Formats: sequence, structure tokens, C-alpha cells
Amino acid sequence: MANPSTVVAYRSDAAHRPFSLASESEPGDGSRKPVPHGADAAEREDLPYKVELWDKSKNTVEQILAVTANASIGYAAYYAATREHPDRYITLRHKNGIVSRWNGPTH
Repeated sequence: MANPSTVVAYRSDAAHRPFSLASESEPGDGSRKPVPHGADAAEREDLPYKVELWDKSKNTVEQILAVTANASIGYAAYYAATREHPDRYITLRHKNGIVSRWNGPTH
């Protein structure tokens, strides 16, 4: 089934001009205030799981691949990252602790 935000419908009284259907909580509809990019840690407490992709030297996080509130979704994203980047160091974090890590092949 198509996502409601991608469905195109036509009204007969509008001379067949297309319009897009969207859910009530569609981003950009103006009903919700967006969270600023520089939100402090207290505002991000509700998303404690992170999947991190580290650089080849394993010194710094190169990219955060996923952020979620749900442990199952976090682990699914971590598992997918280990398959997408099998030769890289990947961590799954819960707040400040490491739940799981993938070191990649050692050869």
C-alpha cells in the first residue's frame, strides 16, 4: 500500500490539478515546532540508542548512522550497519555505554 504522503489524487472541480494527501503530523505542515539542530543532551534523552560508524583508525566517530528510542530498532540498525560496512568498526550505544561492537575482520 502506498504511503499517504506520496498518493496523488485529483478533484473533479479543480480542473484535474493534482494535490498531495498527507497525515496530520507530516513534517513541514506547521503544526509542530521543529527541534533545533543544536539541542542539548537533556532534550535528546528520549533517543538513547545510537549506531556509530568509526573511522578506519578507530579513533573518532565518522558518522552516526541511527538514533532511536527503541532497543530493537537500534539493534536492527546496528545489524544492518555491520552488513553494509563489514570491514569497519561499528558500535551500538545506549546513552554513554556500549551495548555491542563490531570490529570487522582482522585479516
